[in-house]
Amino acid sequence: MKILITAVFVLFASYLFAQDLSYRLEELTAPDFVKAVEKSSKTCIIPIGVFEKHGPHMPLGTDLYMAREYSLRAAEKEYTVVFPWYYFSQINEARHQPGTISYSPELIWKVLQETLDELNRNGFEKIIIVNGHGGNNAFLNYFGMAQLSERRNYSLYWFRPEGSREVDEKAEALTQHDMYDQHAGNSETSEMAAAQPDKIHTDRAGEQSGVDQARMKELKYVYSGIWWYAQYPNHYSGDGSKANAEAGEIWINHTVDQLVEMIKLVKADTVVPSLQNQFFDEAEDPLKTKQ
Repeated sequence: MKILITAVFVLFASYLFAQDLSYRLEELTAPDFVKAVEKSSKTCIIPIGVFEKHGPHMPLGTDLYMAREYSLRAAEKEYTVVFPWYYFSQINEARHQPGTISYSPELIWKVLQETLDELNRNGFEKIIIVNGHGGNNAFLNYFGMAQLSERRNYSLYWFRPEGSREVDEKAEALTQHDMYDQHAGNSETSEMAAAQPDKIHTDRAGEQSGVDQARMKELKYVYSGIWWYAQYPNHYSGDGSKANAEAGEIWINHTVDQLVEMIKLVKADTVVPSLQNQFFDEAEDPLKTKQ
């Protein structure tokens, strides 16, 4: 009987310990890191943001705060190791604004690639990018395709949540919103009001214009890298003055629910790793690829 009680106690203690295992990489001890890799099914999230202006009313690190907020909330529901603050991003379009930290294209590529390589060397086989910065979209698309340039021992997944008109209408009804909504606008300000209320100043949101200046509207059939500056020189697109924390919570929860579902799917995924291995095998000798 004594042996049975001891065994039950050990199992219960192990359960409690497992529950207490942090999902924040920076908080793990080295021995706990080993346990975390296994508990996460060898899956890690990199929340990516940047330092850039967010209108006159929000902090430079807004994208960092929000990418990490989504990731930490999701990891709490579906255990996954979350990488610390990551801010090596594409932000050339805001170099004219104070506080922007804009690294060279070569550096942001190399840092991300080496971060993935090091996470893989430390046991992670599936890595999820949660991007909080719209200026990274084209970069991450190409970076993802470039992963096929050589054999990788991990699979890279980019979280791309889908919007919902029903969710938007429910949230917008709380904000009396009547303007287009992009960078530092209504939804982003509302989410920050929910996640980091002491970091924003909605009373300052009207101090600068977030209206599209349309300075390239006569140029048809054209793409130019200056397009964002042409439209939004204040690096502000929308109106954050009517932001509402309750609305922000609705938007955050919608994103987190999708991320939790994605993490579960990624953990169970065998398709991407299998296809990658098949692709890399065929790429080594393309003449033998079945035609």
